[in-house]
Amino acid sequence: MNANGQPSGVTHKGKVLIIYTGGTFGMVYDTSDNLLKPYDFQNIVDYFPEIKKLNLEIRFVSLSKIIDSSNIELENWQELGEIIEKNYHDYDGFIIIHGTDTMAYSASALSFMLTNLAKPVIFTGAQLPVSELRSDARDNFITALEIASSKTEGTATVQEVCIYFNNFLLRGNRAKKVESAHFDAFESPNYPPLAQSGINIDYFYNNLVIRPKGEFKVLYGFEARVAVVKLYPGINEIYVKHILQLPHLKGLILETFGSGNAPSFSWFTSIIKNAIDNGVVVYNVSQCYKGHVNQNRYETGRHLLEVGVVSGDNITTEAAITKMMHLLANESDLMKIKTLLAQNIKGELG
Repeated sequence: MNANGQPSGVTHKGKVLIIYTGGTFGMVYDTSDNLLKPYDFQNIVDYFPEIKKLNLEIRFVSLSKIIDSSNIELENWQELGEIIEKNYHDYDGFIIIHGTDTMAYSASALSFMLTNLAKPVIFTGAQLPVSELRSDARDNFITALEIASSKTEGTATVQEVCIYFNNFLLRGNRAKKVESAHFDAFESPNYPPLAQSGINIDYFYNNLVIRPKGEFKVLYGFEARVAVVKLYPGINEIYVKHILQLPHLKGLILETFGSGNAPSFSWFTSIIKNAIDNGVVVYNVSQCYKGHVNQNRYETGRHLLEVGVVSGDNITTEAAITKMMHLLANESDLMKIKTLLAQNIKGELG
């Protein structure tokens, strides 16, 4: 073992399934209106003759409808789960080519769907189309292939849902898109990288998840009736009440200040309490890029704890939304949902 806990014997051979969803990676300019639009992923294969050097068996599939990632829907996550479930036992790893704008949401969603995952599911993409001379697509794709096929002492080196981008492998439900104009599009503010590529790919084994043994299965379902309220100075009673009185609302992500603080005005606390009493699950997520929610630290956080708001610790908003959606769809007991929201179930918090 080296300083990162890395054993010897890493190899890069096997079978990889590549799932294309759309996104900048596989886009071309439409000369009629000078806009980027997706095209058939099969045409991209011509850009990567070096794939042959990896000695891998590769198959390409696409979503039933190629989309820009801004148009991602819950049904697309379901379809990705179906593709992986159908092909799980036939491949050593999976790569999902995805647009960057919502990649962290999709990676988080799949992390909660895929139960007892023992193989890598690697999301990647590009900031520039593969057809562009300076595109980052090539490096991202080739390295993702190496990671998806990597084995250590006979088993998959990575056994979780990840994002690989610009030399770093990040846990999918810890990542956020932070850059729209440079190649370092993603960061993981509250959890270290899983690997870094340079001359070699260095895996940080101490950071990788160790899954319990069990049969792989896909737990489908996402509840769409959730909302996000970002707090700001001047937020008013009418606005908050309107959101929390939406018909059939099941859950609310409350993006709070600092370590989980919110206005202590009586009207605000009353609206939140009434919603919780009526069965709405409220989840406290900090607006801060780094740090933890601590509802015991200040009076402006304590009142949320007292009315039943669940602390999200250091979870990202992307992971919080998909985790809540998934739990609401798959659990009927509100107390169990609240307990699981507060717990680290897929490496998403803590």
